[in-house]
Amino acid sequence: MRRTIFTDEHEALRASAREFLDRSVRPRHEEFIAARAIPRDVWLEAGRQGFLGLQVPEEYGGGGVAHDYRFTAVWAEELSAVSAAFSSCLGIHCDVNAPYLVELTTPEQKQRWLPRFCTGELVTAMGMTEPGGGSDLAALRTSAVRDGDCWVLNGSKTFITNGYGADLVIVAARTDPAKGAKGISLFGVETGMAGFTRGRKLDKVGQDESDTAELFFDDVRVPATHLIGTQDRGFIHMMERLSQERLGAAVSNIAHVATILNETIEYTKQRKAFGQAIGTFQHNKFKIAELVTTVEVTQAFVDQCVMAHVAGELTAVDAAKAKWWTAQVQNDVLDVCVQLHGGYGFMNEYRVARAWRDARVTSIWAGSNEIMKELIGRDLGL
Repeated sequence: MRRTIFTDEHEALRASAREFLDRSVRPRHEEFIAARAIPRDVWLEAGRQGFLGLQVPEEYGGGGVAHDYRFTAVWAEELSAVSAAFSSCLGIHCDVNAPYLVELTTPEQKQRWLPRFCTGELVTAMGMTEPGGGSDLAALRTSAVRDGDCWVLNGSKTFITNGYGADLVIVAARTDPAKGAKGISLFGVETGMAGFTRGRKLDKVGQDESDTAELFFDDVRVPATHLIGTQDRGFIHMMERLSQERLGAAVSNIAHVATILNETIEYTKQRKAFGQAIGTFQHNKFKIAELVTTVEVTQAFVDQCVMAHVAGELTAVDAAKAKWWTAQVQNDVLDVCVQLHGGYGFMNEYRVARAWRDARVTSIWAGSNEIMKELIGRDLGL
């Protein structure tokens, strides 16, 4: 399918990203899986190449292209072609966290964090999800109490991507228990702050190379100067930026599954059974035709959402549609890809098996698919 939303400038970034990933990432992928983390030298190299700060103003060392989300989408697509986990780890930093640190911070905070954010010296994580909360962000229990020139944080977060190795975590905490969702604020919690500790790297079903951890806050004294955005408007700040996060998830979902589907098609051309390539059997041929059509139609919708976001017109409802639908399509298509590989599809040495495991969480994170459908239903007046 010919895509028309990208210019030569976007494709130049794609070529650079692909060259970087071919040189510095793909040959070491097994190393990352074994370590259950992406090593810092990879972050630093990505920073040197200018990939981490695409949404950051040039004065802080960034690319200054936040106005054109297509650059971020190209980067996300190339990361997803490596693995869903790789896209997740770098995407949390480059795509999810960047708007918070660019749009909500003071000049002093920008100087403190953004230059190192762009170089990879400051890896970031987002501390939203809690052990008992899941998608219900308004019910979070981590608290922040003002004490002089500090806020004292207590509580915990879980399922935090980049959580084990992050230098800066944007933490959502309740600053006014009486206000419900209107009493939540955001804080920049840095490595080394007394009382801030991390649990084990979580043992996940998939996304082995993703550094995912629990975070604990025990009377952590966070300077008042580390409040991000406006006090008690943290929930609104998060809601305003969730559409981009969900669009980013959709971009990654469809790029990831398209890569594995293309590899599966090549596999069915080479793998023989009963004297012929398995892709030539009518059932398999028709099934592959269905998968290709589904992926290409979904890609067209995602591209439309990307262009709407570039124009400042992407709605929360359309972002929810893109997020849940691409997650569903990805899981459905990968399930068939595993089936087409037969027994080999159940072997971890085959990319399709890893992709199948990695993709399952995409219907849960960034707001579960059920929450996405609830948002769409409400918009319909149901």
